[in-house]
Amino acid sequence: MAQRQDRVMDASGIAELYARRGHLAYDGEGITQWQHAWQCGQLARQAGAPLALQLAAWLHDLGHLMTGLEDTPTLRGHDDRHEAIAARALAPLFGPAVAEPVALHVQAKRYLVGARPGYRDKLSPDSMRSLALQGGPMDDAACAAFLRQPFSADAVRLRAWDETSKRSDWLPPPDAATALQHLMRQLSA
Repeated sequence: MAQRQDRVMDASGIAELYARRGHLAYDGEGITQWQHAWQCGQLARQAGAPLALQLAAWLHDLGHLMTGLEDTPTLRGHDDRHEAIAARALAPLFGPAVAEPVALHVQAKRYLVGARPGYRDKLSPDSMRSLALQGGPMDDAACAAFLRQPFSADAVRLRAWDETSKRSDWLPPPDAATALQHLMRQLSA
């Protein structure tokens, strides 16, 4: 298994990581990491989300790129804990308004599947595999505890954009260089 890269990053390091590893694809979904990030960030922008939540949308899966893994971990039955890796890297740079929704977006999926009948049907194939690896749907007590956490509402919004932004036929992104320039502008704002 590749070494996990838990580290604090700066804006140029984040953009460089997407430039170097953003071509990695989500298995069976026909979309790359940078395309997913761009789509998710655009959905947050279109929803009028604050800049911090737009950045969280862009960067929520950064941890997948930081692991050094070349394929889809869920296919091997592995939870790469990408949300925790990314949150630790982003917190010193952007603070809790970016890092906490990123840290909670996996729990938000578990919450939504447990609290909202029919939400499971909206999950992509990879999200279904990871749901099982991440603990499955939350029960009522866990759902209530999740909602008491700061930034849980932002994480739920992020989760909705996350699931929507995995379609190759929707909200087509610009080329990678243009998308990364847009990300750099947001990182520098």
